Amino acid sequence: MILSDFGAEVIRIERPVEVEPVSQQGVEHPIWNFNKTRQVADKALNRNKKSMILNFRLEKARQVFYELAKTADVIVEGFRPGVTKRLGIDYETIKGGNPKVIYCSMSGYGQDGPYANLPGHDINYISVGGVLDMIGESGKPPVIPLNFIADWSGAALNTVIGILLAITARDKTGRGQYVDISYTDGVISLSTLFAYNCLNNKVSYSRGNTPLSGTPGYNAYETKDKKYISIGCFEPWFWENLCLLAGREDFIPYQQTEGEKEQEIYTYFKQFFLTKTRDEWFDIIKEKNIPVGNVYTLDEVFSDPQVLHRQMLVELDGPNGKERAAGVGIKLTDTPGEIRTPAPSPGEHTREILLSIGCSEDELKELGSY
Repeated sequence: MILSDFGAEVIRIERPVEVEPVSQQGVEHPIWNFNKTRQVADKALNRNKKSMILNFRLEKARQVFYELAKTADVIVEGFRPGVTKRLGIDYETIKGGNPKVIYCSMSGYGQDGPYANLPGHDINYISVGGVLDMIGESGKPPVIPLNFIADWSGAALNTVIGILLAITARDKTGRGQYVDISYTDGVISLSTLFAYNCLNNKVSYSRGNTPLSGTPGYNAYETKDKKYISIGCFEPWFWENLCLLAGREDFIPYQQTEGEKEQEIYTYFKQFFLTKTRDEWFDIIKEKNIPVGNVYTLDEVFSDPQVLHRQMLVELDGPNGKERAAGVGIKLTDTPGEIRTPAPSPGEHTREILLSIGCSEDELKELGSY
């Protein structure tokens, strides 16, 4: 999605529904509807892409893929290790016809090692990576941070970075290469700061026991209207400004305190922030050189003036009328990103793509009715 937002022609290859394993077709559930969730994810994440259907069990379909791969800059796949080899579409096979191809595999634990074929999701990767154990309150179970850490940050963003690094290297060497992205490796790399302190200074981290897991100056406080406001006074000068705002200059020397004094300060701030509404506090605090942010519900985000100014809410023409979506996060001056088209329906561009590589009508029939 990120690459397509900036002009890459992305073709999403999907398998026919009839060959999709029953275990992956999903079942109806009053709370968790697997199929509906997948449909929403497809609509949200497949903007600017083309979609075609290929059944790799057919030799003709594999030949079509080889033809497309001859001119591809990048191929990305997310199967378990070994699957592309069995299908005959692995890197070693593809680079024979395109030595400049960059072939990226995304998997939970990487292409080798004792966990290589272990199934998993974000919660598992952040568990193995040591991150889940650090998130939450002391003495309470871990707090699951949606799937932002392993899926989006550790894997998706590292995939984009890995691809761009490989493209840059190819500009110098003339050769493509294989990019092996592990969700778990990505999680561990995100914890570099804490890992260094743990490995070299024997510092132990646990829930409620990290510099950023909640202190009186780095926390979210309930306000008069039952909403929350976040305060991020990590640096001493910001902490001093917060104490002065609260009329408690005597708290300034105790930013790093623990025990009873910390509880005293925390209790005071909890009562202090209950005296005004969230938005009232924001208007006051933003003028005091104090890091502050409204804790929004997701629907509130897209009414915020900063968010609107940065064009992080966009509107596009969907198949059933106007659709709204989160905008492009990376801002470039000369080649800005753009959401040009909504997500395609599965196989929408199959015929177009097959005809573009010279397939005849008979060959289209052989591949299936598209």
